[in-house]
Amino acid sequence: MSGHLYLWLIPALPFAGFLLNGIFGAKLPKSLVTTIALLAPLGSFALVVNAAATIFLYVSRCKLCGPPDYGWSILPLNELHGAWITSGRLQIDFSFVLDQLSLVMLLIITGVGFLIHIYSVGYMSEERGYWRYFAYLNLFLFFMTVLVLAGNALLMFVGWEGVGLASYLLIGFWFQKTPAADAGKKAFVVNRIGDFGFLIGIFLLLSTFGNLTFAEIGARLAADPAMQGGVVTAIALCLLVGATGKSAQLPLYVWLPDAMEGPTPVSALIHAATMVTAGVYMIARTHAIYDRSPFALSVVAIVGAATALFAATIALVQTDIKRVLAYSTVSQLGYMFLGCGVAAYSVGVFHLMTHAFFKALLFLAAGSVIHGLGGEQDLRRMGGLRKNMPITFWTMTIAVVAIAGIPPFAGFFSKDAILYAAYQEGAGGKILWFVGWLTAGLTAFYMFRLWYLAFLGESRADLHAEDEGALVHARSDTKLTLEAEHHHTPHESPWSMLGPLVILAVLSVIGGWVGAGRFGAFLAPSVGARTAEAASNTLEITLTALAVLIAVIGWFVAHRLYRNYAGEEPLARASFPYKLLTHKYWVDELYGTLIVKPILAVSRFVLEMLVDFAILGGIAWLLAGMASFGGALLQRWQSGNLRSYAAWLAAGAAALLLFALVPWTTVLADVGIHLNSAGH
Repeated sequence: MSGHLYLWLIPALPFAGFLLNGIFGAKLPKSLVTTIALLAPLGSFALVVNAAATIFLYVSRCKLCGPPDYGWSILPLNELHGAWITSGRLQIDFSFVLDQLSLVMLLIITGVGFLIHIYSVGYMSEERGYWRYFAYLNLFLFFMTVLVLAGNALLMFVGWEGVGLASYLLIGFWFQKTPAADAGKKAFVVNRIGDFGFLIGIFLLLSTFGNLTFAEIGARLAADPAMQGGVVTAIALCLLVGATGKSAQLPLYVWLPDAMEGPTPVSALIHAATMVTAGVYMIARTHAIYDRSPFALSVVAIVGAATALFAATIALVQTDIKRVLAYSTVSQLGYMFLGCGVAAYSVGVFHLMTHAFFKALLFLAAGSVIHGLGGEQDLRRMGGLRKNMPITFWTMTIAVVAIAGIPPFAGFFSKDAILYAAYQEGAGGKILWFVGWLTAGLTAFYMFRLWYLAFLGESRADLHAEDEGALVHARSDTKLTLEAEHHHTPHESPWSMLGPLVILAVLSVIGGWVGAGRFGAFLAPSVGARTAEAASNTLEITLTALAVLIAVIGWFVAHRLYRNYAGEEPLARASFPYKLLTHKYWVDELYGTLIVKPILAVSRFVLEMLVDFAILGGIAWLLAGMASFGGALLQRWQSGNLRSYAAWLAAGAAALLLFALVPWTTVLADVGIHLNSAGH
């Protein structure tokens, strides 16, 4: 059956789009560039849908003639493309694997990815690097699909590094702007720190299990119940370092807010729906390892809960519309880590799916706002957009309600499932639940704050910020002139941008209706079934009511503070906390002082003293000395004195006569005989 699914074509089509637009795009008509760019993800999405339909049809037929779960035995499907690395007993195959987990991820990546490609056609239509943008976007889809389909850790690492490269290229797409170039470099460097941990984890996997295939590692662990703790914990923690880098968790989260310097569709695709979820996917994929290390699981849960709360507090005071969503993404990724950390992997992936819908919608709606305002990103200079941008307003409203966790929208089901799973983990789980519950209230507050500031009240387009220079610098996504920044009549976006908003809005409403239970049962063969203590319906209803209550409280506080906002920030009355949050706890400054500046100082010392002065300077001094010595010697030879020339000539003639007349063979033989006799 796997031979008819052609899994290799899923990444191959975006790669072909990258090659065509990357090599020939500058010379092709814009319409042809668009066609190539859209057909690549559409073809991949069609292949994934075909695979899903084929599998579900097969399963439905099997239910008529066997046990209900019999049909699912066809998964995982392995597509082997030959041996990749062979050394002694080690053989690493180039193989793709399709199972329940990778199928869900592929549907998200190619489906949401295709919608964002369509959106980009309108959003990036006036860019000179139009062909280059779509080449990078196709390249990202290629590497992301390779990461998800990989049957072993090494092939996953290839996709892992590839999405890092594509992210660097897309964040720094406007490389002429210093902030964009710096943001791309920051993302690249911080991710290399996490990737180093991932690489060490791969080496430990190889030395412990003798192979890197996920299925074989899982089988080895299942066959040896005593294998837990120790090296297994070390492997899990190393993999976690890689996950924290890619998924922007504490302490490696700092790259993602700065990544907002890239185009808004990039933020929607890479930094909301796909790449940043790679860490969550990797933990779920290697769940067999984490299941054997309760300590590592606890670290995952604590990191997730701490990141969720930490990022949510920073989002409370952000004034750049994309920065609010950036810190919101970091916070929501923390929820996913929390779900995985309590061994509810399917619940974490469930939130990954719903988050892809409403967070992509939030970013694209924000892009529509920025587009309609001529590049404006400061919430303090918006207001009243409900009348001018009705479709953007209603789709953004759906996304805000969904992420706030209000039923029956998608975010409610997945977030509630994570909190419920955390609560069941004993005393420590109660603390994690409280942190997640409090974060849910903060999330509702800062998202409704954004909603009120952008869409309700009166327009504040002429309101000047305290630091106009900083405001202009903060507008990372503007493509228009400075004159347009000061005055631009708000207008609705074209349908190439609004169409994806409407589709994502529908998914943000119905995306959670499948329910965490059915979703978990579907993923169980891939990520295991979580066994939790039985709980009464009363407890479940109570926890659900508390989750809804905190979301309503968050909305109510935002309503009271920002319904009639006129330019003065209400939270600024708490001077020190407000200053602490606006400066983002001075984490970037702390990293700069303790890490970046010392490394730069040592690097400059090594470069200037060792390389420049000692090595390059020493070589230059040696060459200069040799030239001076040779010059001095030649100067004595070329003195211009005839008697000196005659003396040198006589000395040379004497040397030649001596060499010609002396029987050197006899002399050397006598010397040899003498040395031999002396040796005896």
